[in-house]
Amino acid sequence: MRPHRRTDRREASNRLRFLPLHLALEGYLALHFGGPTVLWAEWSQRAVRAGLSPRAEEAYRGAEVRGLADALRVFEILRGQCGVLVYVADALAAAFAVPHPEDYRALHATLLHDLFGELIHHYALLSAPVPEFRASIPGPGIRSLADLRAAVDGQERAWAGFHDDTMAAGLLAAPVRSRPVYRAGRFTLGRFLPEFRPGRENHIGETITDEDGRIAYLKTFRLSEAQVRRGFLLDTLAAHDWHLGAAAAALNGTEAQLGLRLEAAGFGALLRQDVLDGYRKRARTGTAAGTAQPEASRRPSSK
Repeated sequence: MRPHRRTDRREASNRLRFLPLHLALEGYLALHFGGPTVLWAEWSQRAVRAGLSPRAEEAYRGAEVRGLADALRVFEILRGQCGVLVYVADALAAAFAVPHPEDYRALHATLLHDLFGELIHHYALLSAPVPEFRASIPGPGIRSLADLRAAVDGQERAWAGFHDDTMAAGLLAAPVRSRPVYRAGRFTLGRFLPEFRPGRENHIGETITDEDGRIAYLKTFRLSEAQVRRGFLLDTLAAHDWHLGAAAAALNGTEAQLGLRLEAAGFGALLRQDVLDGYRKRARTGTAAGTAQPEASRRPSSK
């Protein structure tokens, strides 16, 4: 037996130790980890006894993301730089920020030891090269250094707007659910989860913020589409007390369709085998009728 330790541990009265990104991933893996909170008849005994245990997700070390090591080696670190956004094939892979430029210079290469999602690994492996972004300053109208400086400033503003509103909008503009994990003096260590929007970017992450909410530390992890679907299904079930019929109605589908979506997402073991077989039979025969249990079948959970 191997004892498991918390990912955040107090080292001294004013010191805290935690593993980068493990805190964020722990929050995702613990999402509705206990399983059904109401014992509807469709759930298996395993779902009742163990919930989503064991729960595992796949991730890749930065060293396995093709091209990342070379990019970090040639990347120009600017004076005063405290962080970086990593893009792979124009997809935002990760954000990393630390309190001081010297911290960033010391930790720049550690991105190779960070974790990246399946989507980013595949993009680096399979995607074709993407076109470079180049500034374009028109020659006409530039008659002095002041004109050239104004044109350069305009290009920088345009790039900043395009980057924040388009390239990084999936992280910067998306709503998240944050939870504090530990407080030390005026700083708070926390992690956040997205609202799990299928078909769109979804990032999890961890932060250290001061009393004014300013970022002193940030790391993020982009979820794959399969991971987003799993989070979305779990959130939907939890929002409807794990009632398959009610959750299916909220998704504009049938109970059988939802059951098969759960199986495809890797949660098939949570359903009773005979119920799952019935869903498969309905899918083969085209039957759309549901088998939602009446309200009287709900029993209080002993979990």
